[in-house]
Amino acid sequence: MDDMKKSMERADILVEALPYIRRFFNKTVVIKYGGHAMADEELKDNFARDVVLMKYIGINPIVVHGGGPQIGSLLKKLGKESKFVQGMRVTDEETMDIVEMVLVGKVNKEIVGLINRHGGQAVGLSGKDANLIRAEKYYLSAEKIRDTPPEIIDIGLVGKVKEINATLITSLMADGVIPVIAPTGVGDGGETYNINADLVAGAVAAALFAEKLILLTDVPGVLDRNKALIQAMDDRMTRQMIEEGTIAGGMFPKVKCCLKALRAGVKKAHIVDGRLKHTILLEMFTDQGIGTEIVL
Repeated sequence: MDDMKKSMERADILVEALPYIRRFFNKTVVIKYGGHAMADEELKDNFARDVVLMKYIGINPIVVHGGGPQIGSLLKKLGKESKFVQGMRVTDEETMDIVEMVLVGKVNKEIVGLINRHGGQAVGLSGKDANLIRAEKYYLSAEKIRDTPPEIIDIGLVGKVKEINATLITSLMADGVIPVIAPTGVGDGGETYNINADLVAGAVAAALFAEKLILLTDVPGVLDRNKALIQAMDDRMTRQMIEEGTIAGGMFPKVKCCLKALRAGVKKAHIVDGRLKHTILLEMFTDQGIGTEIVL
């Protein structure tokens, strides 16, 4: 009897998912993959399975991945200190070589291999492939004294997205391929830039007018001042929380990235806890969802 009850519960879950599967059929979903979900072996395996499942039921997933801890680990092994300014990695030419080697040559291929092992057809891409991510140099600014021009800070080969080659991505998806994108870009002079993965994911989602942008994080989602999860928020509420300082630190650029993507035509953005199993499926295919949903 217990087995029959469990089977019926599984059937109920499938029925609950049906309207969402129908709604998202043939739609594009951009997933920023990073944090603890990339470090835990079981979570890595589950993530790959979830992405393959999405593809098999007719959704077009695109994965944009980070790799900060992996970069930091190799830099440490090579005796090179990691330096950050305002949360951004200072990237000289030597560091950029290591960033490219880790993101493009190691992390990207591991994700591609996992997805393919579970029955998907993934292809790894960097910003240099067919000029996928055209980039330009990114400068930080910092106020020195009130009512004076801010100080412009050069942090090396750190870039911002100038243009996404959406045609390349759509061509791959039309052939049944799952694009897995490393967040490196190419400048007008052929130089390589290290770009924040959240920014790349947002730019890719905007270029493709994606149905959803999903950012995996190491927190449950956006929290209010009492540290309680906010399940849904709009542009007005988001801007108010930023002004109040409730949204700050590492969450600020993520929320900012979501708002920028929404204003460019992305339907919905989600910030979800990547430490949970099947977090993407829970967000997309259940009535309650998980994490924080952001809309305009």
